[in-house]
Amino acid sequence: MNNFYPLQLKEEFERLSNNLKFNGFKKIIEAILFVSNEPISEKRLKDFLGISEKDIEEIISFLNEEYEQTERSFRIRKIAQGYQLFTLPEYSDYLNKFYQEKKKKKLSPAALEVLAIIAYHQPITKQEIEKIRGVDSTYILNILLEKKLIKIEGRAKRPGAPFLYSLTKEFLKYFGLNSFEDLPKKEEIESFLTLHEGYGRDKASSES
Repeated sequence: MNNFYPLQLKEEFERLSNNLKFNGFKKIIEAILFVSNEPISEKRLKDFLGISEKDIEEIISFLNEEYEQTERSFRIRKIAQGYQLFTLPEYSDYLNKFYQEKKKKKLSPAALEVLAIIAYHQPITKQEIEKIRGVDSTYILNILLEKKLIKIEGRAKRPGAPFLYSLTKEFLKYFGLNSFEDLPKKEEIESFLTLHEGYGRDKASSES
């Protein structure tokens, strides 16, 4: 154990590491996350293992501490209201080179602008989006629907009953967010989306 951890935390870590039951759950959770391409919800782990959410959070915390202590190249992150393994960002270039993956075509500034508008006005109609942007948004909305970053929530109760658009769970995964509450302030949203585009596993299985 490194010396920068408080003595109390070190002792707690050692106590739990020596607990066979704790170790058993720890290994099972690690194995589940290792093979999953999607975030695994806390509820699903709780129901499957028959332990509390607090126990799961504690196990995840100690797994990450183990990874840090042993200088592993990955960590468990809470994303889209679930847990998922990610490689550390400093390894993304090596992974891209090794697998020779083609980078995904980035979202256009217009698409990021529409996502930012929907993020803070959802559910919102196409007409309302276009009023804010000042241009037709049909093509952009179709692209975002195709990518499953937005969805049709229903229809507005007004003449013509236009569709209402909102963000999806796929949006959270794509931008590395656990919930919509994690979105930054309204004036920072476009910069955030630009910097975090393709954050999840879809981009070289890393946090880049």
